[in-house]
Amino acid sequence: QVQLVESGGGLVQAGGSLRLSCAASAITLSTYNMGWYRQAPGKPRDRVATISTIGSTNYVDSVKGRFTISRDNANNRVYLQMNSLNVEDTAVYYCNAYNPYATYWGQGTQVTVYS
Repeated sequence: QVQLVESGGGLVQAGGSLRLSCAASAITLSTYNMGWYRQAPGKPRDRVATISTIGSTNYVDSVKGRFTISRDNANNRVYLQMNSLNVEDTAVYYCNAYNPYATYWGQGTQVTVYS
């Protein structure tokens, strides 16, 4: 059974940093484009950052220069380094794996930023 498991969320003061990790089982992440999404209460789930199978990255404007997505294919993991966090970054963060044949989601990890 395919599983994406996020970790690394938590409570952090504004200006602080967190590093999210997404570990995959039963799939080989190197064959998937990967993404991080987030969903704040009462809002839709929005894309935060993506990384292609060849390492091309893309970010939503609000996180450019603060967040970095990376992948470790050898360990079947994807990361999201989040710096200079602000209260607007508070949300549940989801890991996503997709290719033309399948899409998978993790269960999410809560990130709460307080001022």
